[in-house]
Amino acid sequence: MAVVLDLLNRDSRPRHPEKAHRPDQPVQQRKPDWIRVKAPGSPKWAETNRIVKENNLVTVCEEAGCPNIGECWEKKHATFMIMGDTCTRACAFCNVKTGMPQALDPNEPENVAIAVQKLGLEHVVITSVDRDDLDDGGAQHFADVIHAIRSRSPRTTVEILTPDFLRKPGALEIVVAAKPDVFNHNLETVPSKYLKVRPGARYFHSIRLLQRVKEIDPTIFTKSGIMVGLGEERNEVIQLMDDLRSADVDFMTIGQYLQPTKKHHPVIRFVTPDEFKAFETTAYAKGFHLVSATPLTRSSHHAGEDFAKLKAARLSKLA
Repeated sequence: MAVVLDLLNRDSRPRHPEKAHRPDQPVQQRKPDWIRVKAPGSPKWAETNRIVKENNLVTVCEEAGCPNIGECWEKKHATFMIMGDTCTRACAFCNVKTGMPQALDPNEPENVAIAVQKLGLEHVVITSVDRDDLDDGGAQHFADVIHAIRSRSPRTTVEILTPDFLRKPGALEIVVAAKPDVFNHNLETVPSKYLKVRPGARYFHSIRLLQRVKEIDPTIFTKSGIMVGLGEERNEVIQLMDDLRSADVDFMTIGQYLQPTKKHHPVIRFVTPDEFKAFETTAYAKGFHLVSATPLTRSSHHAGEDFAKLKAARLSKLA
């Protein structure tokens, strides 16, 4: 009898106790139904793709493997990624290739403007790779793109999603002087994850960057976003919200991190829709003009509709 009990006890013990799951380690699981999307390929998607290729442009929709590309390109909404397809940093979450970029294309601002005009965009989002190799981090190129769009499509509102311009004095001022309608700079994750997820950046520098935009031009809407599912704790996300509000940021986005390849940071867990709803409720309570918090939320998803909501929210608070 003692032998049988001993065998039962042995069977109940973990065979590999050193491999016991830790909260910061990924759990192997299938993608839940709430983040599954239809594959792209409609006629309108094809037309958007043709215009992008004809003007020799790069989109973050393709480079970052955005799950919403089918929906957005169906509506002719493309987010243009300027200054090439090669980034000088190697963030653990990002699918954009890393290396030494080529020289800036002097025709790119006009090519972007032509594409915006052909697509008939009322609101356009412009982002870029990090260009730490440039003296101004690409700030003047951002300004040139904004001016080119305004020249061809004066009624189109412009939203930019910029790098942090780390150690590039005067770069931010160049971009703000071009007066984008929305200035977005993503924090991406909570500070405790920066060393692994965003090693080339500095959390409080990014907070200060967003705050400085408001100090220079209070009329510009500011925006920032993070991914969840990287092993962050809920209280860290709440503190990040407070940090953004201390910088007077208007709009916050929260979406589920999805691992681009096996070489990238793993998904620690899939956050449920109910948890996203709770994040949204908390963020609104903290005073953001607008919050988008869903598993499929991305920085430029529904950007045009969100810009209209931002303007309405500002007016209602001023009334």
